[in-house]
Amino acid sequence: MESAETKPTAAVEPYAALSLQVRCHSVNECPNAAAARALMRDAIERTDGLIRGSKRFVETYGGETLRLVVLPEYFLSGFPQGESVAEWAVRACLQPDGHEYRLLGDVARGNDVWLSGNAYETDAHFPDLYFQSSFIIDPAGECRLRYRRLISMYSPTPHDVLDRYLEVYGEASLFPVVDTELGRLACLASEEILFPEICRALALNGAEVICHSSSEMGSPRVTPKNTARRARAFENLAYIVSANSGGISGIRFPAESTDGHSQVVDFRGRVLAEAGPGDSMCAFAEVDINSLRRTRGKPSMSNMLARQRLELFRPVYAEPGIYPSNSLLKGERDAVPGREFYRETLREAIRRLRDRSCL
Repeated sequence: MESAETKPTAAVEPYAALSLQVRCHSVNECPNAAAARALMRDAIERTDGLIRGSKRFVETYGGETLRLVVLPEYFLSGFPQGESVAEWAVRACLQPDGHEYRLLGDVARGNDVWLSGNAYETDAHFPDLYFQSSFIIDPAGECRLRYRRLISMYSPTPHDVLDRYLEVYGEASLFPVVDTELGRLACLASEEILFPEICRALALNGAEVICHSSSEMGSPRVTPKNTARRARAFENLAYIVSANSGGISGIRFPAESTDGHSQVVDFRGRVLAEAGPGDSMCAFAEVDINSLRRTRGKPSMSNMLARQRLELFRPVYAEPGIYPSNSLLKGERDAVPGREFYRETLREAIRRLRDRSCL
């Protein structure tokens, strides 16, 4: 599992980051796996063209070099709608060293950008499961960071097989941060922006820019994720570069439900840029890592990261957990869950909350 040491880089020239909002063409209703793979390859080719055109505009309009592009959650495939784990793995999941990742490496190399996105992914150590994985690919086309989504309602996560996952990949794999010439980069996925602990763990591991791939409801009202992005950025003194899908087609689901709100949020919680609906490169802004580092180094009331008194919370987190870990470990092999399994596991979590007098 790719992760990297987080020793600070030297001074970083300001650069442009782009949350590229693209329409997702779902593979759910493709007639077979071959057709699904072809659609995913088309999506990569289309994304390559959109990055190329966006780069020209961003650099002309803003003046800064576009160095970082973040793509939406599962932009290649859409999300499963009742498919079994085995069926979805064949139809939509990438192999960590597979053809689709090589094509994405070509996109990053051809456009000379760091490229972050999110896809479903198989793992040879857990052959009966798949994971939702966020990645960061460098301009040479190499995958420099892979983050497996830790909190999901209906998909397997490393937490569901935690003991074995740690045996295989170690604790550093849970909250990886990679040190680059753009600063220290990290990823999280979708609704994980709503869980403060994940961003906090990444920040404490050194993250300065958090790439957030999402596919979320668009609304003219303030949404929970819109609020959370600003809060996570401010409380961790980190940039949030968040890309939402520009609608999802190819499923029996209103296509524009997940649309808009791609954003770049600075380390003071200010939305620097935001996209409206549809395919859009409007969510781009300057990232100034040197300014972030100066702010993190000041003894001030607004230095929320330095003011953390973590020892105070140790007794709370040392209590038995709420959502059961290792829930998919069954003897020597992994269980293959259905949706009712996840609902029952959540009922168990609610019972644990009741035992702690939270309900």
